[in-house]
Amino acid sequence: MLTELEKKIVASIQGDMPVVKRPYAKIAKQLNITEEILLETLKKLCGKGVIRRFGATLRHQNSGFESNAMAAWKVEEERVEEVGKKLASFRQVSHCYRRNPTKKWPYNLYTMVHARDEESCREIVRKMSEATSVETYAILFSRRELKKTSMKYFSTS
Repeated sequence: MLTELEKKIVASIQGDMPVVKRPYAKIAKQLNITEEILLETLKKLCGKGVIRRFGATLRHQNSGFESNAMAAWKVEEERVEEVGKKLASFRQVSHCYRRNPTKKWPYNLYTMVHARDEESCREIVRKMSEATSVETYAILFSRRELKKTSMKYFSTS
């Protein structure tokens, strides 16, 4: 069971986060609590498994990028963390995460790459491959943007 405060906090973070220097301070102010109480409650909810992850969605068209691609990498398991850190360090990468491969799809590390055009995406991925010595990868270009929405668990009203 969640307390009323916990429910209000979950409701306050289930939509878009404010794009300000201290988004949690702004949310806390709207809830009439301190930023420290908000952050401690969020940590507690994460620890209990109520909140499993925070995610960010980049609407690349609004940020000046015309092209983006998901690069799927086949990386030896013992190198996943090392390679992931190196790939994530590229400024054109907004997401980098590991997934379990399958027999039909052997890739286990994924990066979302943003650039001005498809050729630039290909060139960035090539440089990423060189930097990590990972030669087996696939590039999947976005052809259209699907509606991105957050889950709604509690009403904000």
